[in-house]
Amino acid sequence: MEKNTYESPLSARYASKEMKYIFSPDKKFRTWRKLWIALAESEMELGLPITQEQIDELKSHADDINYDVAQEREKLVRHDVMSHVYAYGVQCPKAKGIIHLGATSCYVGDNTDIIIMTEGLQLIRNKLVTVIRNLSKFADEYKVLPTLAFTHFQPAQPTTVGKRATLWIQELLMDLEDVEYQLSKAKLLGSKGTTGTQASFLELFDGDHEKCKELDKKIAEKMGFKACFPVSGQTYSRKLDSQFLNVLASIAQSASKFSNDIRLLQHLKEVEEPFEKNQIGSSAMAYKRNPMRSERIGSLSRYVMCDVLNGYFTTATQWFERTLDDSANKRLSVPEAFLAVDGILSLYANVADGLVVYPKVIEQRLRKELPFMATENIMMDAVKKRGADRQQLHEKIRVHSMAASKVIKEEGGENDLLERIANDEAFGVTLEELENILQPEKYTGRAKEQTEDFLNDYVNPILEKYKDIESDKPEINV
Repeated sequence: MEKNTYESPLSARYASKEMKYIFSPDKKFRTWRKLWIALAESEMELGLPITQEQIDELKSHADDINYDVAQEREKLVRHDVMSHVYAYGVQCPKAKGIIHLGATSCYVGDNTDIIIMTEGLQLIRNKLVTVIRNLSKFADEYKVLPTLAFTHFQPAQPTTVGKRATLWIQELLMDLEDVEYQLSKAKLLGSKGTTGTQASFLELFDGDHEKCKELDKKIAEKMGFKACFPVSGQTYSRKLDSQFLNVLASIAQSASKFSNDIRLLQHLKEVEEPFEKNQIGSSAMAYKRNPMRSERIGSLSRYVMCDVLNGYFTTATQWFERTLDDSANKRLSVPEAFLAVDGILSLYANVADGLVVYPKVIEQRLRKELPFMATENIMMDAVKKRGADRQQLHEKIRVHSMAASKVIKEEGGENDLLERIANDEAFGVTLEELENILQPEKYTGRAKEQTEDFLNDYVNPILEKYKDIESDKPEINV
């Protein structure tokens, strides 16, 4: 295998074979031929002198593309579309005269781009569902397990491991809504001609405006779309590319947030991403288990979130009915965003499917902080049961808490807050009674119930809707 030419890491390492095929040259050129067939069929149905024999000839060579002929022709004419028109004509001598009739290059180029982006987003949707399914299982399994929550990455009121997972899922549901909306309004460019006026088609149809309108409808239907854009220049608005990139960048945001949380939890040794038997964590430090998959999610996500700017600037700098400074940019920015998000979701699904939880570590950290969390309950009990002065107890707890924090932070000792409170007569409570108060599950509020309600009311209906989407164990390349 030769290794002397640059290859994209997205295709070599990260993206799935399914997504790589969607954005492959073969997929593009096969779609060109489908579009030429749809155009010729529609023109025949609308009365142009095209025969069924010519259509059948085109269909018989829809998939056996003579790439060698097209490549040699392109060296001569320096035009990819006309080279493929020529190559198709070589295979279809009876039909060669009606291939691409009335169309401009953007007929095949732009319509194909829309078809490919739509199919790519459908694959992304399926992968999103897989991630949601994996995380929902995790959330349900650990909906009761108390864990220390964090605000500002400082210890805060406890939650449960499962409830935390619902926060990740909820953002993915928001992304899924965006994906579904984008797919629901999919439109082709249609056959608009060189400046979007359909002038060439109006000529072909002898001034019949209705046939020009019907042509768009027929092409859309034959290609599996409900409609075409009502107006355009030579190209569809590049705002569409920007909208697709927005959806992809939004998914990247959600994935990156998840990956950061996992990296922090792995540092705490509470939750870890999967780590294979023979996997090496560090080339120097053999004991290490680095969160490499989560880091890769964050890395690729950052790329996608930056890549979205290409769509903004390309849309903003189009001139009138057509300029060509979009082409080279979108050839890079759009496929790479799809391939990157495809890789991100494969990683996400893999990590979510194999998360390792360490309940003892979680409990240990929680119990170290729980005395501080319980002070409000301790104070209220003293007020309710013994008629103590709330303000007086509040000040005492403040003083005791500061002293206990000093022992922990400056002396490296254990949290002795409970002992201090038990020894303070103002509270009237024994250490044993305090220990009884400190049951972690008493401080998680409605975390369990929220998780159950969320899964039942919001997640499960989505999973039921997409139950036919397979969720095999996600594999990653490296």
